Order: sequence, then C-alpha cells, then structure tokens
Amino acid sequence: MTHRNDPETMRRLLSTPGRWAVVGLSGNPHRVAPGIAAMLRDRLGMEIVPVNPRGEAALGEPGHRTLADATAAGGPIDVVDCFVNSTNVGAVVDQAIEAGAGAVWLQLGVVDDAAAARATAAGLDVVMDTCPVIEAPRFGL
Repeated sequence: MTHRNDPETMRRLLSTPGRWAVVGLSGNPHRVAPGIAAMLRDRLGMEIVPVNPRGEAALGEPGHRTLADATAAGGPIDVVDCFVNSTNVGAVVDQAIEAGAGAVWLQLGVVDDAAAARATAAGLDVVMDTCPVIEAPRFGL
C-alpha cells in the first residue's frame, strides 16, 4: 500500500512549534538540509537538533550521532526530518520509533512505504516525499 500524506497532519506539524531532529544535517553549506532547517527554525519557530554520523554541529546547534543521543541530551523529539537516501531511511524510521518520536518526515524523493507503515503502526505521524519548504506556504505559514 502506498502512503498518502494527510494535509491536516502536515499543517499541524508545521504550525506547532516543536523539537525537530534533522537527520543528515551537518555543517556542509553545499547541502540542502541547512537551508530547510534554517527555515524551520527562523520562520516556523522549531528547535533544530542536528543528527549526523559524525555528530557535527550545524546552525549553531550541537550535533548528535544518533536519535537516541539527541533524545538523551535534550528530551523527546517531536519530528524526525529525514535527509537520507531511501535505501537507508528505514533504519532511521526504526530509530525514531525506538526513541519515541512523535512523527517522521521523509524529505522530497525519500520514499519507503514499509518504513512508513511501521511508523504508522507504532503511532507516529508520517509525511513522505515532500518538503516543509514546499508545504508551509500551502498552509499560509
């Protein structure tokens, strides 16, 4: 079954300030993640938590190697925003479930229906194959 994004879920996630772990966010300015994370922080008021394999800081925020590390350091994660390849996102979704995150947002081009189904079954909200920068204006944000 193919996952379908719920507009109300997207609106709620984007309009409610929360703690967003951005997996794949590092200090590399040539990647797309820093710009999107900055928009989430600066325009929508989200707390940004960088998560990457090296635990690099980004956007002036301390980085973490795993979602478990990020949760242990600062408390629950509301949304896990995934800037990883579709072939690797299933493991990130499983970590989000284990960490007790409230939602997973798989970025534009990132698709894994099985991972989305696992997250949904575990009670997480799921958004897949779209970007907050695209969706926020649709809701006047």
